[in-house]
Amino acid sequence: MQEQWRRYAGRVDAAEVAPASPLPTPTVESPLPTPEPSPVPRPRISAPYPEWTPVPAGWFWMGSDPRQDGLARSNEQPQHRVRLGAYRIGKYPVTNAQYYQFVVATGREPPGHWEAGRPPDDLLDHPVINVTWHDAVAYCKWLGRQLGRQVRLPSEAEWEKAARGTDGWVYPWGNQPPNDRLCNFNMNVGGTTPVGRYPAGRSPYGCYDMAGNVWEWTSSLWGKDVSKPEFSYPYDPNDGREDMRAGNDVLRVVRGGSWYLFDDDVRCAVRGGSCSSIRYDFVGFRVMSPGL
Repeated sequence: MQEQWRRYAGRVDAAEVAPASPLPTPTVESPLPTPEPSPVPRPRISAPYPEWTPVPAGWFWMGSDPRQDGLARSNEQPQHRVRLGAYRIGKYPVTNAQYYQFVVATGREPPGHWEAGRPPDDLLDHPVINVTWHDAVAYCKWLGRQLGRQVRLPSEAEWEKAARGTDGWVYPWGNQPPNDRLCNFNMNVGGTTPVGRYPAGRSPYGCYDMAGNVWEWTSSLWGKDVSKPEFSYPYDPNDGREDMRAGNDVLRVVRGGSWYLFDDDVRCAVRGGSCSSIRYDFVGFRVMSPGL
């Protein structure tokens, strides 16, 4: 499994670069419809739309500082401050049950592990997998039409802020190494788990499953060489890395690690690159919408 990870994420040095300039702030729009709170910290699998959690505008620390994180990799450096506008992000990865609503409504090809075009009953509240980056983008556009506002994949900066908060935590819950109470990793379970199973591992903003379970597609480009990102740090959304029209020969960034990876691979700053046209059985996604 470690070799499989090495195929999809760069472990070689990336060039040191100068500190980033502040990011543009997206326009704040009207509030999203949000389901009524549930006393159980798990999504309602019958709900057709994802639940949301707000992330306020402001600065956060992106990337890794090797003086604070001994597992830091060069492609996560230099650690730098990034300013983002306010947004909402999915509290959980999109589930099989939610993706099924999209498949029924649009006729999109279902994930290959489903049975007769339907997700297995025991996987309804597991994160959907075996979806390409293009499938995830199409789901976001469909969901946006249902809600009447923009919905898209998060950039890797938006994903990372939602995962670690503003203090530069190594993991969503802090700097403590993971264990089987905090996340699904290290093949402890042997496959995906229902989203929301690890409330002790949620992020400062209340996001679940941002360490382990499944990798998650982002909007950001990695580059053509899987061993080294073409788009290094500091993060700059205006340098071409957020080009949604790039071809399938340019890999897209995935974040969060997976159920089969180890403690160093489920840190908030870990970056991987995957082919946007391939369906992986360890990659899913969550949604984002600008504004609160």
